[in-house]
Amino acid sequence: MEEAAEYLANEELLPYLIEIVDSHSTQNERAKPENTTPYPPQLDDLARLHKLVRSRKVTTIMEFGVGYSNLVLADALYKNSIDFKDDILKLDLRRNNLFELHCIEVSQHWIEISKNRIPQHLRGIITYHQSNVEITTHQGRICHRYNKLPNICPDFVYLDAPHPFDVEGEKNGISFRHNDRVVLSSDLISIEYLLLPGTLIVIDGRTTNARFLKDFLKRPWQYTYNEKGDVHLLELKEKPLGEINKRQIKFCLGND
Repeated sequence: MEEAAEYLANEELLPYLIEIVDSHSTQNERAKPENTTPYPPQLDDLARLHKLVRSRKVTTIMEFGVGYSNLVLADALYKNSIDFKDDILKLDLRRNNLFELHCIEVSQHWIEISKNRIPQHLRGIITYHQSNVEITTHQGRICHRYNKLPNICPDFVYLDAPHPFDVEGEKNGISFRHNDRVVLSSDLISIEYLLLPGTLIVIDGRTTNARFLKDFLKRPWQYTYNEKGDVHLLELKEKPLGEINKRQIKFCLGND
């Protein structure tokens, strides 16, 4: 925690992440669907996200959910634009939606809370997309999917939503609106072949969802689990699609 706080302080982010938290509000209480109080910032998670986006020279992010991560990811993209935009244009990487963060969220309430904590210089980087999420199936397995995704090609995806109680509908008498139910997002399966080699998916907790994706994604994704942080990583380790994608991988990730 101290190392993360020091990193975020050096990035001039810590003042935005300080929040007075009701000491009587437990993690379980905050997880209840009727809760309207934001989770406190998790500094280790936020520092990890910021480092990943900066070190990988990420250009475009798709985030499922809203929270303090919106602010931190937008800041990382803002700094990437300052450091790397000229190089990306010079290399003709042809990246649309350059240095943009697109966030998908069910609740307009949480979108407004997130918007209000974003400093002015980062607001142009973030686009919020309100979308309902519905129960569905994938190859006979019950899961869920958002009704609408942003029309972008991200090189970084952060999966931290939805809440199970946000999922509408039922299949064969089963719904996600049950206190023991885990989330099973299938959105990334549906767009898998639209993603470019080099794309990184970061899953915050949600172990069952990570296993579900690992089982059903078909391309050569390298899976890593950070047990200390309870974070799952899936990186698309596939031969580049062509010279432009090859240049992007080399510039952003190196020769390996």
